[in-house]
Amino acid sequence: MISGPTHRNPDGPVLIFDGDCGFCTTSARFAGRWVDRKGRYALRPWQELDLAPYGLTEADCIEAAQFVRADGSVHPAQFAIAEGLAHGAPAWRPLGWLVRAPGISWVAGKVYTWVADHRYQLPGGTPACAPKQPSSAA
Repeated sequence: MISGPTHRNPDGPVLIFDGDCGFCTTSARFAGRWVDRKGRYALRPWQELDLAPYGLTEADCIEAAQFVRADGSVHPAQFAIAEGLAHGAPAWRPLGWLVRAPGISWVAGKVYTWVADHRYQLPGGTPACAPKQPSSAA
């Protein structure tokens, strides 16, 4: 679910990912190298951020990648990926818009969930990528 602005994000747009996950880190490096070479948005592991100013919790970030726009609106999971593509280089933007399209976003959500659940088995994945619970749930 996309949440409305909680505040203006003074740091500009940011794609927040799981820095403990090799697959997520590899994907973020790919985005930085190929999708957004000009730094139109930041790529930051959630473990290095104070999440409260973004309106996020550890549980939100364990559940899915998050894209926080400059206006403070939060876009999780497949919508985070779509925002990253749509904010990237012009060649990638149509793919971002496509991922957000009705019907396709539903399929993209299913694919995102499958990838998130199996990321430790994918290229670049490690045992640290296995799904985990927030530390407050322990």
